[in-house]
Amino acid sequence: GQMLAFEPPHFGVGATLGGCIAAGLAGPRRASAGYAWGGVRDAVLGARLLDGRGRLLKFGGTVIKNVAGYDVSRLLAGSLGTLGVIAELSIKVLPRPASELTLRFEMTEGEALRHLNSWAGQPLPLSASCWHEGALRVRLAGAQPAVEASARVLGGEREPATLAEDSWHGVREQQHPFFEGARPLWRFSIPTNAAPLALPGAQLIEWGGALRWLRSDASADALRARARELGGHATLFRAALPRPQAFTPLSPALLAIHQRLKREFDPAGIFNPGRMYPEF
Repeated sequence: GQMLAFEPPHFGVGATLGGCIAAGLAGPRRASAGYAWGGVRDAVLGARLLDGRGRLLKFGGTVIKNVAGYDVSRLLAGSLGTLGVIAELSIKVLPRPASELTLRFEMTEGEALRHLNSWAGQPLPLSASCWHEGALRVRLAGAQPAVEASARVLGGEREPATLAEDSWHGVREQQHPFFEGARPLWRFSIPTNAAPLALPGAQLIEWGGALRWLRSDASADALRARARELGGHATLFRAALPRPQAFTPLSPALLAIHQRLKREFDPAGIFNPGRMYPEF
């Protein structure tokens, strides 16, 4: 009856817990009104890491309040294997919600963003949201009385439980029809109250507006310039042909921090060299 609160994608039957943490990817529940949810880093309590010198290092612990100083165990979330081999992890789990309900609304992108930001400021048990092609779907999760009361407040059309479960699984695992095809897939991470992207291509919006997927052939420079205008960044998540650097180039100060961490854990550059930024 427990779950990983950040609802990680598997992307195949060979998924592992180490890969889940190293990828740092969270599913639809990542950005929700529940104080107990959160991202991958929020769930990592401790870790053992095999570094580039062959040392087995231990960080953090097995309970929530266990860290003093630099929290290296959470640094591993999203590190993509560049710092070492994750040998062991302690992860926080939470009880599954007693009740879930999905509501569907017909509305434009702008209307969906306005509603999502308004609902985020209310005591509603929102656990997921997804807008695509004029339809906004939101998931409520928690105690049944709270879910039912919130559904009456929001209105909308109730989705059958089986259909809703399949739909959220499709979004989480990128099996939704939006993710099919060879066009480059971009991942925009921006503030929830940012304006619409206003870029060419098809779009799917998650996390209350904070995560915006875009399938577009536009240039990387144009897409990243727009992301900066909106206060965020854009990552090339998937492409059929070789493309420019996947991650937004780091500022000199942030790049220096990344390089110093890399040298500390992997001085010989053994693990995934050049994965996050060019190395010369």
